[in-house]
Amino acid sequence: MKFKSLVVGIAVLIALHLAAHAQTAQAAGQDSKGSTVDVKVDNFSFSPGTITIPAGTTVKWTNRDDIPHTVVNDDQKFQSKALDTDESYSYTFTKPGTYPYFCSIHPKMTGKVIVQ
Repeated sequence: MKFKSLVVGIAVLIALHLAAHAQTAQAAGQDSKGSTVDVKVDNFSFSPGTITIPAGTTVKWTNRDDIPHTVVNDDQKFQSKALDTDESYSYTFTKPGTYPYFCSIHPKMTGKVIVQ
């Protein structure tokens, strides 16, 4: 009986640990499918300008500028509408590669996502 109680106790501790870890991941903006990385669009630039992420990660661009901007991949794999102030656009990168992008309204604004 003592062994069975010990096994049940260990199972309960493991379940509690996993539940706490799941809550921590959600609080950090992550989910079971991957994480989210934020890119700020402000002052006619993307910040950070280059990011390196694992496959399965979602990138969320948020316009903090007072004028509209877009997020457009050079190969048209992803493309946002014109984002007004505080609007966001997200894209999940599933395949490794290098994804350069720019603002179609202000083509000198460029960035790059490197997916490993």
